[in-house]
Amino acid sequence: MSELHSSATGCCSCSQEANPKNENNSIEDYTAIAQKLIPIAIAIALFISGLIFQETLHSTPYAIGEYAVFIPAYLISGWGVLMNAGKNITRGRIFDENFLMTVATLGAIAIHHLPEAVGVMLFYQIGEFFQEKAVRRSRRSIQSLLEIRPEIAHLQRNGKLETVDPETVEIGDLIVVKPGEKIPLDGEAIEGISQVDTSPLTGESVPRTVQPGKTVLAGSINQTGMLSIRVTKRFEESSIARILELVENARTKKAKTEKFITRFARVYTPIVVLASLLVALLPPLLFPSTTIEEWVYRALVVLVISCPCGLVVSIPLGYFGGVGGAAKRGILVKGSMFLDALTEIKTVIFDKTGTLTQGTFEVREVHPNGEWNREGLLKLAAHLESYSNHPIAVAIREAYSGAIARETIADYREIAGFGVKAKIDGRDAIAGNERFLIREGIDDSIEAIEETAVHFAVDGVYAGYITIADELKSDAIAAIELLKQQQIERAIVLTGDRENVAAKVALALQVDEYYAELLPEDKVTILEKILARSPDGKKVAFVGDGINDSPAIARADLGIAMGALGSEAAIETADIVIMTDAPSKVAEAIAVGKKTQQIVWQNIGFALGIKGVFIALGAFGLASMWAAVFADVGVALLAILNATRVLR
Repeated sequence: MSELHSSATGCCSCSQEANPKNENNSIEDYTAIAQKLIPIAIAIALFISGLIFQETLHSTPYAIGEYAVFIPAYLISGWGVLMNAGKNITRGRIFDENFLMTVATLGAIAIHHLPEAVGVMLFYQIGEFFQEKAVRRSRRSIQSLLEIRPEIAHLQRNGKLETVDPETVEIGDLIVVKPGEKIPLDGEAIEGISQVDTSPLTGESVPRTVQPGKTVLAGSINQTGMLSIRVTKRFEESSIARILELVENARTKKAKTEKFITRFARVYTPIVVLASLLVALLPPLLFPSTTIEEWVYRALVVLVISCPCGLVVSIPLGYFGGVGGAAKRGILVKGSMFLDALTEIKTVIFDKTGTLTQGTFEVREVHPNGEWNREGLLKLAAHLESYSNHPIAVAIREAYSGAIARETIADYREIAGFGVKAKIDGRDAIAGNERFLIREGIDDSIEAIEETAVHFAVDGVYAGYITIADELKSDAIAAIELLKQQQIERAIVLTGDRENVAAKVALALQVDEYYAELLPEDKVTILEKILARSPDGKKVAFVGDGINDSPAIARADLGIAMGALGSEAAIETADIVIMTDAPSKVAEAIAVGKKTQQIVWQNIGFALGIKGVFIALGAFGLASMWAAVFADVGVALLAILNATRVLR
């Protein structure tokens, strides 16, 4: 049978440099097809000639003419099956489809049914050819993802451009990407404005505008303008490298159904061989009026019909297509087992910031207190947040137009879940949430704030607060609605934000529950409680994007990470990575999982049902060897065509 595997070779056709490799791949494909078709064509010619002149050939002495035509046709079409059967027997793996085909056809030759023996092998090979073609088609969906691997980078060095391997470029190097080329490494645009196609990574068809200061991801395609990019990650740490690794490792994590079919085939095949043996031997003993040859023929028919190739190929192909179909939509599933897990999800928990909201904050209002004025509080805030990578800290620094004097900052400390602490010009200063003020014994003496706010204090005296705006993502509300359509019973939001802010978001989204003012460790505690009260068979998914979401992503039955802007820790920990910032993709992933499982079980029921009917017909002499061939090959092809539907 055809091995299901993904190839890491090839390159996206959008890049001029990749054309030679694409041409080589096409030549290799045509060569492989020719090598397969030429022997089949010769065997068909001999087979048809033998059928046309069968009576004449049979009348030759000892039917030598018949053997002279049909045996070469048999060997040409069936040599691969015979060799595989022999190799597997020497390795102790006797009962497989090669063994069944070999026994059935050699038995047919022994009772002088040569055309049937050749027909079995020939049509089996034709079926194999179409199976390989279907597998190749399904593989392309994942291979297209692998083909986004950039081949070159234009490195700017000493005023000149050098074409180098992306793996040799270091962090901080300057690269230039021309229109029509792939961006080879993750980085920050420092010069130029362009439209960038991120669909190879995210599945999004609308290009993104990139200008100085914007982050760009390796594997995206620069469309309109020249871009100068400062590299921020080495190639092996880039987004594209992580994607390639995820896809290449996806096959190693098999679904329960795949494992079941593998075990089933190992038990099923010897049972079929034993049943065929009994069909051949028992009836002639019990009914002396019948001939041994008649029952041996029926037993051989049963053997051919029983071949499990349709199941063995179509089930893994169904999951392979599911992973590939999801990848085309910008959803990376790290293994087929997670496609099955998606069908059992009944509760989805979302982190709020960066997952359901934009995660790109901006300062809305500055409210100084006491001795502080607006500019003074903003300057204090910018200095306190100068070392933090938190999106709120970035927003505060961007709102402050002055220069940050880092020499005035000392004893800087970041307290997870609370805020930051430092000495500014020798004065003790803090920035953080209300819990931080309470912890430090500072009385803010203000009314409840309806928005996300950062509070400040200097030398134990409250200095004021800054409100921060973070809007819901455009598809956040639709994401919850789509989950309900997928029969998700509960949608829950977890956030470290204030109670009133969380309540406002929960109301807008119409979620079932929300938990506010959580520390990072609190998210895992809440998740544990939700898992504990979830009935068996009803799994819980956690969707997040930040470093502090990683423990919850790892603990959930199914961890889902936002991959476009999400942290590396979250992406590495997750079972599924959404390569866009769209939470609605979670419902789409569940839909793909359900469709994949539906198609897989359709194939199982269809294959076993048809085979059961034809085995019964064959045992009672109502199905010939020809019917057995068409039943086996037909079932395999129909199952494979059905499996490829998941790609769409």
